[in-house]
Amino acid sequence: MHQEISVPINTDSDIVVARQKGRELATGLGFSSIDSTIIATAISELARNIVLYAQRGVILINLINHGGKAGIRVVARDEGPGISDLAQVMQEGFSTSGNLGLGLKGVKRLMDEFEIQSDVGRGTVVAVKKWVP
Repeated sequence: MHQEISVPINTDSDIVVARQKGRELATGLGFSSIDSTIIATAISELARNIVLYAQRGVILINLINHGGKAGIRVVARDEGPGISDLAQVMQEGFSTSGNLGLGLKGVKRLMDEFEIQSDVGRGTVVAVKKWVP
């Protein structure tokens, strides 16, 4: 069941590819149309952050299984400037880009599990999971 898809993220068109691949995997795993869209939206937001703030990175999408539960894990990794104030970034409505994107707080709300690690000058890794209900 271990399958990993790696999508390099450099441009807006890469965001679309990552989103589509995530939706395909989620649907194939048995997620509902709504949950597949939620996963695709989270992937899109994470990939957009890479393009906006780091210029390039990667989205990794894995099928996971834990204790008989199936799910999907998405990791967004970049070597950009990092996030100096994680607490501020995780606040509702916070935006450094001036757009109305979901932001990391929105991604956290959409998914079942959320982890972030960021080192200023070294990059950011965000890992999220969604379990099939």
